[in-house]
Amino acid sequence: MSIDLVHVGFDNFLATNRIVAIASPKSTSIKRAIKDAAHKGYLIDMTHGRKTRSAIFVDNGHIFLTSRAPEIIVDRLRVSHIGSALKSELETEEEGSEL
Repeated sequence: MSIDLVHVGFDNFLATNRIVAIASPKSTSIKRAIKDAAHKGYLIDMTHGRKTRSAIFVDNGHIFLTSRAPEIIVDRLRVSHIGSALKSELETEEEGSEL
C-alpha cells in the first residue's frame, strides 16, 4: 500500500487521500473556519511567512494554510492522480503477463 503525496510548496507534502477540500481564504466563512481551527489547535501554517492563498481541509478536521493558489494544488493533484492511475494500470498488466 503506497501513499500518494501532493507537493503544496516549500518542501511540504500532504496525503492526497486525506484532502477533503481546497479553498481560497478570502470568504468570511473560510476565515471563520481558519480562526476556529487556530483556537482548537487544528491549524497548520505552511506559508513560511508568505501570503496565504489556499486553505486545505483534511478529513481529521485540520486546516493547512499554503502560499500556493488553489488552482496550482488542484493541477498537482490531477497529475498525481493520473500518475498513480497509470502506475496501477502498469502493475495490473505486469501481473497479467506473469500468469
